[in-house]
Amino acid sequence: MSQPPRTAPNWSLRLAVVAAVLAGIGYGVSYLLRPVALVAAAVIGKSVRTVPGTVEVKAEFIIELKSEVGGRVSSSSLDVGQRVFKNDVLVQIDTGDVDLDIERIRNEITAAKRKVELGSTLRPEVLNARDTLDNLDRQTKAGAYPAAEFEKQKRLYQQLEQRMELDEVNNRLVLENFENSLRVKEREKSKMTIIAPSDGVVTSVTTRVGDLIGSNSPIATIIAVGRTIEAKISEENFAAIRLGQKATVRFLTFGADQYNAVISKILPSADVATQRYTIFLDLALPEGRVLLPGLTGEVLIIIAERANAVIIPRRALVGEYVYVVEGGRLVRRKVTKGYESLNQVEILGGVTAGESVVVEQQDRYREGERVRAQVLPN
Repeated sequence: MSQPPRTAPNWSLRLAVVAAVLAGIGYGVSYLLRPVALVAAAVIGKSVRTVPGTVEVKAEFIIELKSEVGGRVSSSSLDVGQRVFKNDVLVQIDTGDVDLDIERIRNEITAAKRKVELGSTLRPEVLNARDTLDNLDRQTKAGAYPAAEFEKQKRLYQQLEQRMELDEVNNRLVLENFENSLRVKEREKSKMTIIAPSDGVVTSVTTRVGDLIGSNSPIATIIAVGRTIEAKISEENFAAIRLGQKATVRFLTFGADQYNAVISKILPSADVATQRYTIFLDLALPEGRVLLPGLTGEVLIIIAERANAVIIPRRALVGEYVYVVEGGRLVRRKVTKGYESLNQVEILGGVTAGESVVVEQQDRYREGERVRAQVLPN
């Protein structure tokens, strides 16, 4: 005799399965409706203590190119934006008048040298007077010529000899003056060729071909290709600064990009107006990255380091608090901070390694809210 079918348990099982599916769907929908929280994991790493400051890029030097002599510009290779190198010829001033002066002085030097070689025109007269005086000396010693008259002739000879020597000295002085004049004119001519005093870039040009310029007239402005990174440090932080300390620099123009730097120079006195101290940095730049004068940013100088520290992104902090994701819910925790750097902060208490902290848009959330955590790489 057959038994009747058992339908009640089958219906119970089916209802249980449907309920489980609906619960899963409900949970999935609920999970998907949760807001997404961007989080980063607290990690073990090296924390650094830093001193903040501001940075500005400056040209190593700015030269206002001027002419030391006046004249008319006969040629110029200057152009705004042009790259120039040390000793490049930039401007030529017409040398026609100076060339004529140089030619005239050289002719005068030739004549003056000839006069020096020939000696004084009094030399033949001196030689004759010397022979006469020698003859009178012999006669005086023989008693045939009065001694007093001999002394008179001797004095006359000495006067004539002095005149000859003075004449020859004057001839040499004339030659030296002409030679000095030639050097002055040649130097003046050399100044009429204006060269680049250093490598740089032309930023302005005020003189063109055909212009008649005076001495000390501005011609162009050249800025150095090299750059200096100048940082300003507050008075209260300056005592911790030392040569050779490492630093990280971030420029506003380049967003979050960071560059390694080292302190290369420290100025010992503060700016009178701001009471901030100036230091200079050697900066390591990637290939192709160019710094233009006037760029600004911030610097963090590393003055201490600590290993095996719990580190979270600095942007996770909201004052002294962070949001930690626990079991899909947000928990607001107060933390104890240690060393701080540009992008990271050491946590001495309140968060442990491996926990996830919210790093963006913390003002959107409230404690206890359920969220979907999306992990960002550190």
